[in-house]
Amino acid sequence: VQLQASGGGSVQAGGSRRLSCAASGRTFSSYAKGWFRQAPGKEREFVAAINWNGGSTYYADSVKGRFIISRDNAKNTVSLQMNSLKLEDTAVYYCAAAEIVQGVVRGEITYWGRGTQVTVSS
Repeated sequence: VQLQASGGGSVQAGGSRRLSCAASGRTFSSYAKGWFRQAPGKEREFVAAINWNGGSTYYADSVKGRFIISRDNAKNTVSLQMNSLKLEDTAVYYCAAAEIVQGVVRGEITYWGRGTQVTVSS
């Protein structure tokens, strides 16, 4: 079972970036999914979550209105569209899966993916 995030890179402040996470080894269509991030010297923090059918989404206050989480169960993927990026969005971003969306929000994760670095510069 593997979750692999991609789409990271360097972007200027105010720009946009789209992260994707592909699952392999099993089907995650019944799992809630989410994104977390960890900046240098800081603890990993919740960013966004989406329930199994995409009907409910949750965001950290710091990204609300700028980031959009979505999923495609047919492709077994979850994405994070990041807009109006700020310097403080610089971090390694991780995708994750849990049985219920509240679990993702609480950080009670069943599966973690490998991270992808996003660097926002001025």
